Formats: sequence, C-alpha cells, structure tokens
Amino acid sequence: MSITRPRLNDFYNVPITQEEVDFAIPFVDEDIPLYLDPFLLWKSPSMQDNSLHLLITNSFNHLGHLLSKGREKDAIELLIKASECNEVGLGNSKTKEGKRIGEKLAKNILSQFSVIPQIQKSGFIHFEEIQLLVDNFSKDRVSDIACNFIQSFLIDFTIEQSEKYGIPIEKVTLKNLYNSKTNSFGDEDTHLPLNPNTKKPILFTPKRWLRHIPWINTDDYFDNYYTKNIQKEGDVFPDKIKLLNFNRQNYDIVQAYTAIREKQLDNCKNDPLFHQIPITSAKRKISTITKLPTGKIDNADRKFEDNVCQLMTSMVYPHLDFAQEQSRTESGVQIRDLIFYNNKSYDFLKEIYETYSCTQIVMELKNVHEVKQEHVLQLNRYLKEQFGKFGIIVTRNRPPDKVKRNIIDLWSAHRKCILILDDMDLKQMAQVFESKQRNPIDIIKKKYIEFTRACPS
Repeated sequence: MSITRPRLNDFYNVPITQEEVDFAIPFVDEDIPLYLDPFLLWKSPSMQDNSLHLLITNSFNHLGHLLSKGREKDAIELLIKASECNEVGLGNSKTKEGKRIGEKLAKNILSQFSVIPQIQKSGFIHFEEIQLLVDNFSKDRVSDIACNFIQSFLIDFTIEQSEKYGIPIEKVTLKNLYNSKTNSFGDEDTHLPLNPNTKKPILFTPKRWLRHIPWINTDDYFDNYYTKNIQKEGDVFPDKIKLLNFNRQNYDIVQAYTAIREKQLDNCKNDPLFHQIPITSAKRKISTITKLPTGKIDNADRKFEDNVCQLMTSMVYPHLDFAQEQSRTESGVQIRDLIFYNNKSYDFLKEIYETYSCTQIVMELKNVHEVKQEHVLQLNRYLKEQFGKFGIIVTRNRPPDKVKRNIIDLWSAHRKCILILDDMDLKQMAQVFESKQRNPIDIIKKKYIEFTRACPS
C-alpha cells in the first residue's frame, strides 16, 4: 500500500479519525511531533494520572537514592536505559529511531542529586526541572524518561485501544520494560501493534498528556521569569551555560519559578495535533483569496495556495485529517497539492472510498482565471493506486463547459471523478464554517451530487 505520510490505522485500513480516538495515531515512517509532559499528569483531576506522575517522580528520585548509597554505576545504567523510548514514537525523528544519552550526560544529570542540597534532601517533585540545571537535557528526554517509567500502563492502554478499534496486535518481546517494583529494566512478552515496516512494537500515548513543549521549560523560564525577576537593568544577558550554573547555585529561584507554574496550572493544556483556525481568521482568508488577482502577479499564486491550504485544512476538519502538503513541478511550474486521509468518517467520504477506492484525497490548487484541460489531465495523472480515482481542483472561477464535458468523459472512460471548487464554493464553506449549522464538507458533497447527476446513466 502506497500512502502519503501513512499512519498505523491507514495501513490496517481501520477507519478512525484523530478527533475520535483518545490516543495520538502513530505515523509509520516518522515520529509524532509532540511530547509527553509530566506536568499534565500532575495537574490532571484523574487520580490515575496523579499516581502515574508519582510513579515517574519516585522512579527518577530512585536514581538519587542509588547515588547516595554509592551505587553510581547502577544509577547511570538505569538513567541511560530510561533516556530513549522508541516505542511511543514521540518527537521529531524522521527515522523513528532515537539515541540514548551518553555516560557523560548521565553523570552530569545525576550530580544534581549531590550538588544541590534541596534535591539531595527531598528529591524532585517535577524532574523536568533538570532542563533548567543541565545542558543538553531537552524536552524529548523529559518525554522519553516519563514514558519509560510508565511503560506498563502504556502497554495496557495500547492493548485496550487496539481492541476497541480493531487494530491488529501480535506477540512481541519488549526488551526495555521498566519494573517499578524492582526499579529495574528487563524483558517481557506481551501483545502490541507492530510497525508494518520495521516489525517493531508500537505504544499509544493518551492525547491528554501531549504538548509541543513541557509546561516547565527553559525558554519560558529565561524569557518570562529570569529576565523579569532576576536580571538587573543594564546587565548583559548571560549565555546558557552561565545561566544553568546560576540555577544550580540558586535552586530556590528555580523552585520559585516552578511554584508559579504550578499556580498557573489552569493555563496548562494539552496540544492537539491539529489546530483549526478561528472563524475570524477564516473570514480574513476568504476575503484575501477573493481579492487576489489570478496568475502570478505579486506572488498571487503563492498567496492563493497559502491561504487555501490553511482555510481548507480547518474547514474539512475533523472529517478529514490533513496528511501533508507537497509541491511538485509540471513543466518548470511549482504546483501545490493538499493531501487528506480519507477515513470514511462521513457518508459522502465512505461512498467515494467504496466507489473510487479513494484512500487519500488530493486537492490541486490553481490560481488561474480559467481551468483548462491540461489542469484536469495533471490531476488525472495523480489518480492512481496511491490516491484512488477521486480528486479535487481548487481554483478561482467556474470551469467552462468544455472542461465540464472533459471531466464527464473522463468518468465515462475511466470511472474517475474530478470535482472543481471555485471562490463561490470556498465562500459557502466559510459561511457554513461560521454558522456551525452544517458541516463545510457538505459543500463538497453537494458538488459531488451535482457531478453524479451530470454523468450518463
């Protein structure tokens, strides 16, 4: 199966949308660009989440306990094993393979348990504070360490969600599973979904725990706390290494910052994988689109593509999850396409899936005064096994009759369906998007019904 930016459910032909499931749907070839933030477990009203946060914290502080007992080697080994969790597939890796930290960084992290008196005495409450104390300890380490310490829960969660939605699971041996009773890593046989390419196990992560950056993070600390409360007027802002040294020597300041972040917990929300643009923004974009000249004057073609991309991805959500945009060259001209996953979440989408084998919907954007046969043929070349036999051209004006006839002829000869949306259709979609009385995708459905009625019986 050839799918653009395939997700696990697409490979197994499981028709779910990101909106309807409780976990972030894993990509097959790349990581999910989000991270588990332990703070979301700490602030959660769920006692289960609070317990898991306590488990993460206790497991991390156990490293300090080992250090205090002279077992530095054991602590280093545990921390290195905890530093990478490829099974969850969170982060920015394009290969789904991360690297563990080295011994030098592990020693540096563990040294905080001995050089900072407050930590030596009581340990961490939010271990993500390490970001403010140690260089090269980034948000992906926070996420991976937290995931590793609660892997047992993630296994149960993944099995439950897989059974709920019919995602196949297979017997597999996890090589790096943390046991919170023995505070050690070991092997365990279980059943999990497998990556169809690598045959490696996959763990699902609840969406409610995911953010782009942790709530406690270095940028927020330096920009919104240090510069306003610690840095004196006229002082030169020190480099990061000096700031980290300052934090280690003044840990009470880090604790004060953390206390403020705790008080701001109501503002701490999980990040969805996709944000719809607000209605006001949608209205501005449709106004911009309709005022643009056709062609390439003052980069009008690029502006048209940028605005349609942001507008369309929001208006068809959550019925269509956005896969990606891509540019290609036709005779030296860059052409922008939008590609959506078709998860059959609507009757119209189910019909084009069954009738035209449409697994992904490709939309071709044309800022031209008049759509011509060559544009139809360009999209037609796309409509093969990868996407099925359904596609959409988004352009500025109603197509001329000869193009309409060509599209019908294409259907008659090859049973391919090409719809053409213009400025008026986009306006209607934006109006429906604003009114919330119906779904904007109904406008595309209406065009499809008009198309089918025009086809010969």
